[in-house]
Amino acid sequence: MPPRSRPTARQVRLGTELRRLREAAGMTAREVARFLGSTSAQMSQMEAGIAGVSEERVRRLTDHYACAEPALVDGLVHMATDRTRGWWEEYRNVLPPVFLDLAELQHHATFLWEIATAHVPGLLQTEDYARAVFAYWRPELTDSEIEVRVEHRMRRKAALGATPYTAVLHEPVLRTRVDDRRTARAQLEAVLEWSEAPGVVVRVIPFDVDGFAGASAELLYAGGSMPTLDTAQRDTPQGTAFFDDPAQLLSMRTLFRKVEAVSLEPARSRDYLHHLAKEL
Repeated sequence: MPPRSRPTARQVRLGTELRRLREAAGMTAREVARFLGSTSAQMSQMEAGIAGVSEERVRRLTDHYACAEPALVDGLVHMATDRTRGWWEEYRNVLPPVFLDLAELQHHATFLWEIATAHVPGLLQTEDYARAVFAYWRPELTDSEIEVRVEHRMRRKAALGATPYTAVLHEPVLRTRVDDRRTARAQLEAVLEWSEAPGVVVRVIPFDVDGFAGASAELLYAGGSMPTLDTAQRDTPQGTAFFDDPAQLLSMRTLFRKVEAVSLEPARSRDYLHHLAKEL
């Protein structure tokens, strides 16, 4: 398989998991390359996601590493052999790769958890709200750059409900007017509508709730075919970052549960959303 110039986050993740299994088995890349009749350079490319890997090679490697988790092996095989060309591929070389990686992550997720403390989550945004958020970016985007980002975001939202989704929203998210009163009201009504949709849970953390110290806890957590293959995404000063280290994932699962625990139950959250809408 020829080397890839720009591996996707999912392809990089497959290589990362194979490297972790090798390291857990106490083997060097050179040793495994000899076992495969390959080279250290080819091993490095495979573990970096630059080179593809076949089902036969994944199974051979995981057997050589004495991986005792059949579900993990099957999950890696699926990652290696899946040839899905999703709708997001239409945006390759049009949008930054992270937009495509997020759409692909959502497509393959078994569940999605999200904590929002700054903006309404992208998966719940209206077109006008999304447009206002993108218009605020620096350096400034052109009108056409904004519109293609809005279009991509709306296509991600169109798939909402196919995967169980829970969003926990801090009250400032719902009160901040990124545009005007009309946009704010329409956005609240959209969140309310989604809160009643099958497969979608919306929970609110009011200003006056006790025990919430997570104002910087923005997070998107995507379930994999098994917990080892979960992925977390957060925005950092350096840009969007994906996390898959087991210790990091455990920390972020714990964070979500803490934040969820202080939020209102879904029914009370809907009542609170109605209350906020009336204030507008």
